[in-house]
Amino acid sequence: MMAHPLRPARLWPGDLVKVGLVGLRTRPLRAFLSALGIAIGIASMVAVVGISSSSRAELDRTLDALGTNLLTVSRGRTLVGEQATLPETAEAMIGRIDPVRQLSAVGRLDDVKVYRTDKIPEAQTNGIAGYAARLNLLDTVGARIRNGTWLNTATSTYPATVLGAATAERLGIGHAGPDTQVLIGGEWFTVVGILEPTPLAPDLDTAALVGWPVAEAKLHFNGHPTTIYTRSEERQVGAVRDVLGPTANPEAPNEVEVSRPSDALAAKQAAGEAFTRLLLGLGAVALLVGGVGVANTMVISVLERRAEIGLRRSLGATRGQIRTQFLAESLLLSALGGAGGALLGAAGTASYALYQQWATVLPSWAILGGVGATLAIGGLAGLYPAIRASRLSPTEALATP
Repeated sequence: MMAHPLRPARLWPGDLVKVGLVGLRTRPLRAFLSALGIAIGIASMVAVVGISSSSRAELDRTLDALGTNLLTVSRGRTLVGEQATLPETAEAMIGRIDPVRQLSAVGRLDDVKVYRTDKIPEAQTNGIAGYAARLNLLDTVGARIRNGTWLNTATSTYPATVLGAATAERLGIGHAGPDTQVLIGGEWFTVVGILEPTPLAPDLDTAALVGWPVAEAKLHFNGHPTTIYTRSEERQVGAVRDVLGPTANPEAPNEVEVSRPSDALAAKQAAGEAFTRLLLGLGAVALLVGGVGVANTMVISVLERRAEIGLRRSLGATRGQIRTQFLAESLLLSALGGAGGALLGAAGTASYALYQQWATVLPSWAILGGVGATLAIGGLAGLYPAIRASRLSPTEALATP
């Protein structure tokens, strides 16, 4: 009868996990520090992607609520560089454009300063400007009242004002009411309302808004609008944008500036995405450093466990099994760091989104990709030590002190 050759025992996946955990349990502090390096890199990458995605989702929500069909017509510069003037007929002319559905305007009171009291030096304007405003301004620009009320037909003819969000903060005014007054152009105006921040019309945040009639009667307003806001049909925004300048000022269309405020928000988001890419690069560097830490841990582990390797080889373990053991140990170390980093990154994203009052958006590909990257780095980091361990002969390993 022919004897069958002896075959080494097969290591099942469960056995590999148990063998791989032996090295981690015997050196817990070193394993923890190596996994921590991986975790920091993954946590930073997951948090950056999550926060960026949450911010982008918030911007999309804001644009959906405010609309992207708002176009702004403002006074530009003359050929000699002086401030141009929009005709008084500009609003009526723009209103004749068929796709325009809403229209409103403000007129800047150029020589009018706004103060909390009459004791403040004139030079300290605090960056606040006075504006005459049409009554339908809020609906057109998507602004909201935070406190008090908006101007109406009655209050627009009396010394009443609505303050922008930044204006109220700079003047130290938290509530509107009959006892709250500010000095506008040397005249006392009662604060009847305070606005929420207005993303699509940021100039209104630093404004004190008064009615058109009272501005002409008390503040020497000339009646010319300085900024006209229009809402058009979504599919006709481009066509309307092309004709707004010539329509607002047929005699000098080059002195008219036309902009789309939502483009500024998109540009801001693009700048944020560039910053996100920078942070992702830093996270990748941290992840690479963590991989080097894993490689260092595994190389030292091989050197320290030569006797164990020699004993296992003398008991029948093959080169492949020794190689698989150390590679499994490296992968487990990286997987622990990756899982911990993913949890930390998700927690960081949720905390920041909650602080900013955003919806938490964490793409699944960020977590899966992060954990996959750790396994890839762990495999590469553990490959050399694993091969080195498998090449040790039993006699060489056991003879090493």
